[in-house]
Amino acid sequence: MRSLLFLFALLFALCTHPFFGEAQGPIMQDVLDTNNNTVQAGKDYYIRPVPTSVSTICRRPPCPLGSGFALNSTTPNKTCPLNVVVARGTGQAVTFTPVSSTNNNQDITTNSDLNIKFDVKSNCPESTVWRLVSDASSGQRIVTTGGVIGNPGKDTVNNWFMIQKDDDDYNIYFCPRVCETCKPVCGNIGVFIDSNGNSLVAITDQPYKVRFDPVSS
Repeated sequence: MRSLLFLFALLFALCTHPFFGEAQGPIMQDVLDTNNNTVQAGKDYYIRPVPTSVSTICRRPPCPLGSGFALNSTTPNKTCPLNVVVARGTGQAVTFTPVSSTNNNQDITTNSDLNIKFDVKSNCPESTVWRLVSDASSGQRIVTTGGVIGNPGKDTVNNWFMIQKDDDDYNIYFCPRVCETCKPVCGNIGVFIDSNGNSLVAITDQPYKVRFDPVSS
């Protein structure tokens, strides 16, 4: 009788607990800035390509140092909307807002949906929130502006990005989970050089390493 009870207990345990090594979903870890502090929602950071150096503009991946993510007009004879590019210098400050944000003092974690917004003033009518669109001229999916903060769902699916751990650094990835019925085509966020020589932030084949440099207050 004891042997039979033990057998039932063992079968119950195997049915209700995952096997060792079974996938548990993506691991969520705190994202750290270049000062080794946790990246916080609502605070300003520069997104800097790895490595970072002094004076060269990014012309082809991997990006030379001395560059950062910024907003720029990249379409001839058309000012707006502004697109996300890699440009000389530190770039422009961004803020992060996680999908589950309840306040502006929340830790940013890897493998979780978030909005990215440039904390700058713009003369264009579009918001400075990142949004992924298809660029008709290049056939590339590029990161532009005009997204919204929050409101997760099918209407905002292109506004959500995530940060992934990449060795000692990070990369940005597009694979939103805010819409259960949507089937987004996931991809790495990297740099695409268009026909005008602009270093557009876009979906690329390979991960693109970045670091998050806090803006001095």
